[in-house]
Amino acid sequence: MPRRRIALALLAAFLIAPLMASQTPAPAKLTEKDLQALKWIEGSWRGTGGGVPPFFERYRFDGPAMLMVEHMDGEKVTSTSRYALQNGEFASVGDKVRSVATAFNQTSVTFHSEDPARGSYRWEREGANAWKAILRWPASGNRVAGERMYTLERWPAR
Repeated sequence: MPRRRIALALLAAFLIAPLMASQTPAPAKLTEKDLQALKWIEGSWRGTGGGVPPFFERYRFDGPAMLMVEHMDGEKVTSTSRYALQNGEFASVGDKVRSVATAFNQTSVTFHSEDPARGSYRWEREGANAWKAILRWPASGNRVAGERMYTLERWPAR
């Protein structure tokens, strides 16, 4: 009888452990039509907050399934990030560690890194001319868990 209990306990541990280890939510299943709800993010933005100097970014769709994010220094593009819809998943493209949309609605999108130690970020619309970027990361090694929020306002202001 004790052997059977041990075997059941081990079986339960093997079945439950993978579920507990997975901290990254499943990707949201999206279509090109769903991405149309994210059109509010298109434009040029001035970001503030998070203890950093103001920064500038430009967001634009390149076709129905690719979002381009250009990081700016004045009028000069210093780097570009891309997000693409592939096989129903909206995710960063070309990064060392991919971030994939795990929650999506008319006013926000949340991305989780495929490396759980990197955490997540959320783009949340606040109106026609403003939105927030909220970054969250888990505790890891000597780093405590935290959150940083940036406000992005349309630039130039309308």
